[in-house]
Amino acid sequence: MIPLRSLLLIVIALASILVGGPGDAFETRARNAWVYDITTDTVLLDRNGDEPVPPASMSKLMTINMLFEALRDGRVSLEDRFAVSTRAKNMGGSTMFLNETDRPSVEDLIKGIVVLSGNDACVVVAEGLAGTEEDFARKMNERAKALGMEHSTFANSSGWPHPNQRMSMHDLGRLAVRLITEFPEYYGYFAIQEFPFDNRAPDNRHNRNPLLKLGIGADGLKTGHTEEAGYGLVGSAVQNGRRIVFAVSGLADERQRAEEAERIVSWAFREFIQKTVAKQGARIADAPVWLGAKSQVGLVVGEDLTLLLPSLAQDTLKAEVAYTGPVEAPVAAGQKLADMTIEIPGRAPVSVPLVAEEAVPKGGFSTRLRTAFEILAARAMAEFAD
Repeated sequence: MIPLRSLLLIVIALASILVGGPGDAFETRARNAWVYDITTDTVLLDRNGDEPVPPASMSKLMTINMLFEALRDGRVSLEDRFAVSTRAKNMGGSTMFLNETDRPSVEDLIKGIVVLSGNDACVVVAEGLAGTEEDFARKMNERAKALGMEHSTFANSSGWPHPNQRMSMHDLGRLAVRLITEFPEYYGYFAIQEFPFDNRAPDNRHNRNPLLKLGIGADGLKTGHTEEAGYGLVGSAVQNGRRIVFAVSGLADERQRAEEAERIVSWAFREFIQKTVAKQGARIADAPVWLGAKSQVGLVVGEDLTLLLPSLAQDTLKAEVAYTGPVEAPVAAGQKLADMTIEIPGRAPVSVPLVAEEAVPKGGFSTRLRTAFEILAARAMAEFAD
């Protein structure tokens, strides 16, 4: 007879790593902000991150995503040329100064959108891929839903002000992550600082991203500004093998946008440190085994456990291991037996599976005899205590 199984909790000191909450003190001037560490899948800051707001030209990233997907699927190539409609030519705001006689290549259009923020280039892409901008916007909405962008709706390809043109900073940040990780062969376009397309717009040939010239590892992605939206930026940077992505909106002017973007990058890399707190195979705890050749089995992490922690140390990092025990033999090596929850001040808890350190086969006759004796002895002691 197997004894009653119960959920067992063990509170342990995971490592001698100290963590505190100094990184949580960051205050941003952006009305909406979302900061994310790609390398460790850690959200560093979320201020109204799921609020749908006017995205301005930052929504051009969705147009770029649609174009990158078409390139990946072979529906278009970088050398393909698109026609320019009168509607595209007449777009106001930022422009490549295209006209109806032009046949820009897909590669030129990518540069025109990323570097020049060309509204005309966006319409050319929309019409080239979907026939009309209205149909393209419908496809953008369908694709956004499929990608899990729950707080985004599109009415056009350029970010031109419209009541139905809305995105959250969370959605923009996740879209940036997608562009970086899914399309590495095209992501380099976002780091281009100047594109003098046919010398038509010499005053509009420079990338507006203020981070690209600072030498801080920044390599993308897109600025945005309208009167309703304020000034915003979707950015990314890499330092020492770590990559962060952020999206901010609602800043007062270009200077504040530049200052805030640089502050975010500095804070994200300096206030947090990537640490391996447990190596693969490190024993975290032991679990008793019922009717096994061994009476217990080690609980270990199946792979290196790496966390992003505040860089200034204050408190010992602790964890809680939960499993249903005793574990019944046989046990296979690597079999998941428990969950470890790590509490980090100011951060969401991290859950990590723990697996069996080694195989534990069923015990033989002597094991069953010993177990029966232990049960009888325990009952006898209980009756004696009564």
